[in-house]
Amino acid sequence: RFSSDEVIRKRLLIDGDGAGDDRRINLLVKSFIKWCNSGSQEEGYSQYQRMLSTLSQCEFSMGKTLLVYDMNLREMENYEKIYKDIGKHEKIIAAAHEKISECKKQILQAKRIRKNRQEYDALAKVIQHHPDRHETLKQLEALGKELQNLSHIKENVEDKLELRRKQFHVLLSTIHELQQTLENDEKLSEAEESQETQMEAEAKQ
Repeated sequence: RFSSDEVIRKRLLIDGDGAGDDRRINLLVKSFIKWCNSGSQEEGYSQYQRMLSTLSQCEFSMGKTLLVYDMNLREMENYEKIYKDIGKHEKIIAAAHEKISECKKQILQAKRIRKNRQEYDALAKVIQHHPDRHETLKQLEALGKELQNLSHIKENVEDKLELRRKQFHVLLSTIHELQQTLENDEKLSEAEESQETQMEAEAKQ
């Protein structure tokens, strides 16, 4: 004997794809009832053959559903494997990106070192052409004063630029206020003209 849950489970398995197997079960039950109530041997044998045919169809559908279920399970396992492989590849790619970033940093550092060496070589050549230390110190002192002078000039220019920026901001604010005043005056003038026109119209009436 089957419990109600087992009957429902088998019924869902048989009619899993909705291809009319539920109707076949109903026909099977009706055929069984007719077989039980059959009067003659020929009629009973006919109903028996129909039941066997319907059972075969239901078993075929159930087997197909189980095959589809197993295939879905294998597909899920395959997808999980692919997902894990993708995760591994992503880690490898991330490590490669990190390695590339580190190589770029090393290349930049090598370029800076090469540039510094070139500057050192150029400076060494200048020193060789100017071996007099006293003269070099005088030139360095002159350059220091010039640099200080340029620094003062830069500060003055920045102060002037900041002042001009503030003045320009004040000018823009003034222009905006003036424009707002003109617009208000224009609206007031239009209102007065409209009022005068209305008064003239009322006077004519």
